[in-house]
Amino acid sequence: MDLSVLKELTQLFGPSGHEEEVRNYLLQKYEELGLTTLQDPFGNVFGLKKSLLSNPKKVLLLSHMDEVGFVVTKILENGTVKVTPLGGFNSETILSSRAILKKQNGEFLYGTALALPPHLLTGKGNDKTSIEDMCFDFGFISKEEAKKEITIGDPLILEGKFSLIASGKRVLSKALDDRMGLAMAINMLPLLKKELPFDLYLGGSCQEEVGLRGAKPAVNFIKPDFVIVIDCSPATETEEGSLNHGVLLRVFDRAMIARKDLIQFQKNVLEEHQIPYQYYISKGGTDAGEVHQACEGIPTLTYCLCARAIHTPSSVLDVKDFENAVMGLKYLLESLSNEDIAHFRYEK
Repeated sequence: MDLSVLKELTQLFGPSGHEEEVRNYLLQKYEELGLTTLQDPFGNVFGLKKSLLSNPKKVLLLSHMDEVGFVVTKILENGTVKVTPLGGFNSETILSSRAILKKQNGEFLYGTALALPPHLLTGKGNDKTSIEDMCFDFGFISKEEAKKEITIGDPLILEGKFSLIASGKRVLSKALDDRMGLAMAINMLPLLKKELPFDLYLGGSCQEEVGLRGAKPAVNFIKPDFVIVIDCSPATETEEGSLNHGVLLRVFDRAMIARKDLIQFQKNVLEEHQIPYQYYISKGGTDAGEVHQACEGIPTLTYCLCARAIHTPSSVLDVKDFENAVMGLKYLLESLSNEDIAHFRYEK
């Protein structure tokens, strides 16, 4: 399977609230795929594949565009900057990482994450450096020099190049959470072999990493009848949540209790087409947490893969998992009927 879309998406700059590059990329890709493009006032984007039927149901595939990152909150006298995180970080994964800052004019600055000496840490004797103790160095020698280039509120991310490792069996990159989901939908669309009985929307949501903020505007804009949220979950390296073990049947997380009938539908389709799957329980959440409560309650299925070291610039994804998941998504859509959707919506 061609991984070029995944590579291109992961390398775009797009922390929460600053998804412009990803948004523009998706709009172009959706047009290339012959989809009608839409954008809501919040900044979420969609590509529509119309059904040939009259009055069809609406199905939305939703993946979030944003990646974890930071914004500048203070410029120090020595020209380095303090930041606040956009999304969840383990602080131990940040120090000495290369950083990319996007200026107000769209140009990029390149630097690194530093830390104060141990005797100046607020923890006093604690070897773990908190994010509030860190500073980022972009090479400026003074506050005055830095202020000519950097503005409070400028976004930055950690640099993480895309590489195929283990003889092409694994992907190493930043932002697999959740550019993987966006790439999965794009890779899947040309594989559909039959006309779908519903309108299909491919969607990219904003600001998932800072509280699922884009999900509700997205579904209020599209008003779908059924939603599949595609996301990337942390590999726990247990029997549930391991690389090369397939699609996640995500039955429970802190934001949503999955419906048993939807999990059974997912399981039946995957088994029929011999797509590997594994059960998964998460302490985190996805856009599904907001989606399934919107518009009087939308039947919502999560469709996830796991990756190692998500929310770092060095996440690892299994290529076979990705390929199988793309095919599984195709089979799910080809198996889904308007009658199924009506049943899941408890329509009489």
